[in-house]
Amino acid sequence: MKKKRLLMRTTILSIIGVALAYTFYANFFDDTEVVNAGEEAVNFALTDLDGNRVELADLRGKGVFLNFWGTYCPPCEEEMPYMESQYQAYKDQGVEIIAVNVDEPELSVQRFVDRHNLTFPIVIDRGSNVLDAYGIRPLPTTILIDEHGTVVRKHIGGMTERDVQSFMEEIKPES
Repeated sequence: MKKKRLLMRTTILSIIGVALAYTFYANFFDDTEVVNAGEEAVNFALTDLDGNRVELADLRGKGVFLNFWGTYCPPCEEEMPYMESQYQAYKDQGVEIIAVNVDEPELSVQRFVDRHNLTFPIVIDRGSNVLDAYGIRPLPTTILIDEHGTVVRKHIGGMTERDVQSFMEEIKPES
């Protein structure tokens, strides 16, 4: 009887240990970057909060500031006013922001947008397909795409207003 319990406990602990080791590896060591600087951006089409279709390919000729975020993410909330401010400054210079929410309820996202008076396109990635296509892990993450559809940079983490402005300059199309 004691041998059976010992065998059962050992088996269960081994399974838990393997699961923890895999989770640790997958989250910290597995290179999940799918899109890197210098590569073509993965096209996608999502619907914004107003019901309009937003497709990345339709924005060729513009610099695209592609931001992945969540309402529950403090750095995301902190950078949104900076993004709005710089969007107002750069939208007429050929730079577009697309803020991709990571599969949250539309009501939560709309309340967040209303609270921060955001005017740039906000889309919700149902099923996290775009998130997976870009290999996004932590939030916030921003992908900078030039007017040719090429990824210029991937920035992980929050941004200051100076960062946002610098990134907008980096992807602003040449006149």
